[in-house]
Amino acid sequence: MAVDREPAPARVLIAEDHVLVREGIRLMLAGDPSLEVVGEAENGREAVELCRRLRPDLVLMDVRMPGLDGLGATREIKRDHPSVEVLMVTTRDQVDYVVEAMRSGASGYVFKEATGQQFVGAVREVLETDAPVSREHALQALRSMGQEKPPSDNRLRGRVLYEPLTPRETDVLALMVLGKSNPEIARGLLVSRSTVKLHVQRVLAKLGVYDRTEAAARAVELGLVPSRRRP
Repeated sequence: MAVDREPAPARVLIAEDHVLVREGIRLMLAGDPSLEVVGEAENGREAVELCRRLRPDLVLMDVRMPGLDGLGATREIKRDHPSVEVLMVTTRDQVDYVVEAMRSGASGYVFKEATGQQFVGAVREVLETDAPVSREHALQALRSMGQEKPPSDNRLRGRVLYEPLTPRETDVLALMVLGKSNPEIARGLLVSRSTVKLHVQRVLAKLGVYDRTEAAARAVELGLVPSRRRP
């Protein structure tokens, strides 16, 4: 009788010039068995070489590094290995730089101040989403972010969306607030899982957040959906 095997963990390469930051990222990813850190690079040139040798599924790319920076490294990696995903690791004052990186092929971004849950969520969203169109929505969010000052008290009430949600995206968001998974949303709306992935990625980009938990919290704060307890 055939035995079902667990899928191999996704291979992740960390490119970051600060040792303590690399260690912090590695520790955050270590809690998810579906992710495996296969290498660490101190600069962009080393990231390109390790990518060629280790063939990771995803590179966590710091924006600013000595020598070849994150932007140049992203361009080389996407040119030589188009299937490798690149997730930019940045701060809020580096938005313009990340826009250029995403134009060069990066799949998304995550802020260095993100929590462990948010960080892992961003990695998983990039690995699990098959929708390149979402990059355009992320770019719109980044451009808008670069034109406004982040709120000092982290309160979201009263802030406008980067782009209005469509009726279908609002339906998806409402189910996300209830804690529904992608398969559950697909069954509830009678659409495919890939379509749900696309809607989820668009919702995250339009809300300017990195994961489903933060999206749900912001949706309630903005009054986009009613606050309800998960059944």
